[in-house]
Amino acid sequence: MTDLRTDLQIDQDLMTPRAMAGYMPVGDTPIVPKRSIAGRALVAVVAIMTFLASLTTGAVMLVRSSAVEWQSDVAREVTIQVRPLDGKNLDAEVARAVELARAVPGVGEVRAYTKEESAGLLEPWLGSGLSLDDLPVPRMIVVKLPSGGIDLAPLKKGLAEKVAYASLDDHRAWIDRMRAMAQTTVAGGIGVLVLMLIATVLSVIFATRGAMATNRPIVEVLHFIGAKSGFIAGQFQRHFLMLGLEGGVIGGGLAMLLFGMAGILASWGAGTAGGEQVATLFGSFALGWGGYLAIVAQIVLIAVVTAIASRRTVNRTLETVE
Repeated sequence: MTDLRTDLQIDQDLMTPRAMAGYMPVGDTPIVPKRSIAGRALVAVVAIMTFLASLTTGAVMLVRSSAVEWQSDVAREVTIQVRPLDGKNLDAEVARAVELARAVPGVGEVRAYTKEESAGLLEPWLGSGLSLDDLPVPRMIVVKLPSGGIDLAPLKKGLAEKVAYASLDDHRAWIDRMRAMAQTTVAGGIGVLVLMLIATVLSVIFATRGAMATNRPIVEVLHFIGAKSGFIAGQFQRHFLMLGLEGGVIGGGLAMLLFGMAGILASWGAGTAGGEQVATLFGSFALGWGGYLAIVAQIVLIAVVTAIASRRTVNRTLETVE
């Protein structure tokens, strides 16, 4: 009887995964097949999600950087508007406003628009070739400010006291709108990224459950002969980590290639009307190293999330087997 118990104990020790690994031939089929229809479909889904997420990230970064440049440009200048008034010499009022602006400490260039230049500002709305002599077209004065800004209260006071019908516009409303637009764009981009991440996790969960159902007999045999849940979950985790990494590299690589080509095309179109409009909206259309690093980090994040979602799904499924 003692010999029989000893033989049974030896047989049980030989059936453990660690012991069986020494007898398994090299290159044996893993628990989860490396190439299957479900695996290829998951790679395609992850690649599409990563591509769309990378496009969203790049677009958000481009719009945000352009908005920051717009705010910086607008904040560096203020505009004085001198409206014509019966009985007043408009040129003299403009000259007085220019003197007051130049007298403010820290003010840079002060440029007064001529009558023709002021009228030219209305052409986008009224069209060209119109006679504006009978219209009270105001004269514009552009005042350049230092990057740190200055106190404009003395200038506002001087204009109110010494220049008739003059007003100072510091473009604060435009800056607030640009800031709100940039914040809304970033919030919308984060929302889209979260939705895509959730969709990717759900796809991984369904793929993992399908793989578990297909390989359930093998998983049950391994589980009953002593294989730990961590060992089985690790097999699935490594499998889906590689699938997620493969799909992420494909999708993220295509997105980076697209942004690189867009930057080259934008440089070729520089100086044209269309190129100037694109540059106004998106700058040079170049992500820079920060943008490409963000896409690489996004690829790694999607691969890690894929592996974690797969492991949690396997652990929950194994609880029903025990």
